[in-house]
Amino acid sequence: MDFDLFVIGGGSAGVRCARIAAGHGARVGIAEDRFWGGTCVNIGCVPKKLLVQAGEYGAWAEDAAGFGWSIRKGPHDWHALLAAKDREIGRLTGIYRKLLDGAGATIFDARARLEGPHTLDVGGKRVTAERIVIATGGHPTRLDIPGADLGIVSDDAFFLPKLPKRVAILGSGYIAVEFAGIFAALGAEVDLVYRQPLPLRGFDHDLREALAEALGANGIALHPGCLPERIEAHGARRRLTLVGGHAIDADLVFFATGRRAATANLGLEEAGVATNPSGAVIVDEHLRTSRPHIFAMGDVTDRLNLTPVATAEGHALADSLFGGHPRRISLDNVPTAVFSSPPIATVGLAEEQAAARGPVDVYVSRFTPMRHTISGRARKSLMKLVVDQASQRVLGAHMLGEDAPEILQGLAIAIVMGATKADFDRTIGIHPTAAEEFVTLRTRTRVSGAAKAAE
Repeated sequence: MDFDLFVIGGGSAGVRCARIAAGHGARVGIAEDRFWGGTCVNIGCVPKKLLVQAGEYGAWAEDAAGFGWSIRKGPHDWHALLAAKDREIGRLTGIYRKLLDGAGATIFDARARLEGPHTLDVGGKRVTAERIVIATGGHPTRLDIPGADLGIVSDDAFFLPKLPKRVAILGSGYIAVEFAGIFAALGAEVDLVYRQPLPLRGFDHDLREALAEALGANGIALHPGCLPERIEAHGARRRLTLVGGHAIDADLVFFATGRRAATANLGLEEAGVATNPSGAVIVDEHLRTSRPHIFAMGDVTDRLNLTPVATAEGHALADSLFGGHPRRISLDNVPTAVFSSPPIATVGLAEEQAAARGPVDVYVSRFTPMRHTISGRARKSLMKLVVDQASQRVLGAHMLGEDAPEILQGLAIAIVMGATKADFDRTIGIHPTAAEEFVTLRTRTRVSGAAKAAE
């Protein structure tokens, strides 16, 4: 074989797997035909957060008056922001290539396609490998409605020639609520259209309610329970018509309606690799596909589509195959954040999930952060703990508010270790902070799941 391991895809999962495997002494090849670093670095987490931070500077300028600063907020320079973003992305993609080079992996700037169980076509060159990893990620999708091609997806949002004055966003997941906040903070009028009664399906209900309130306070027009029917062009403008006849006129229609595993034309059938009905690669707990020597990881498996999960999977697989240290990655208690405005962070079970298993004690606190008692901004923070009633183990921690992702990362360690409510209670808080609220929650808000336990 030409390689001990060949990795298809140069994103977070693929690069980590290739780099660590090469570091263990394996002969490694890796192919990427678009951009090194994948979605996260180029058209996802990293540039998205830079845009979020750009919006935060505008809000801070407005809030400064309450603290005695007279700051005049001028118009936003969209082109300057994109130029700064591109410089940073260029720096990061260069680092990815340098890491692979330094580890001794063979890099192919080409598309790779499976031609058999051990054979690939890499940019027209035939290559063989003992083991193969599929780490091709995913791509955004549009709804199947008339005029869908008149809207953009998240891939396009980072390269808009100018900031639109009015944006209609379809969806209510991570991408939808994050970009709603970005565009609103940069000065656009935003309509958020979604079929659910609340945004962020699958998250804790209290968080969802608090986020809907926060989005409205940011001036975003919410359209819950609505379905898009068609998009029409009126010159440079777009008209989004909803089922029922209501229409929204905008400069831009943005589909944030889901993603799909990037498995088309990979030759999975020729290699005997099974996929589920949505096209995602099916894997077991060891990341093995239906072909035991072919593995898949990251978003292409459509299990828990988060960059740190993909990176961890890549590292674990490389250690297992070539490092003499077999190990797996647990998908339980994985912390995550939504960089909405204000942001959300969560780890563990939502109240609804925990209550389905048995009685839980629920502690909730809502308050105005110190900053906004002075700024005057209508913004609340929410903190919540979900505690198993029998063992008093903390099953979930949830927060909406400034610095939520930074705070929850630390709490995640405690929850993964099995901390109890008593462990939280005897921890001294750092004062004055919002974070101290998590260790001063003493009054139980409610009990959930008791009826199910009684049955």
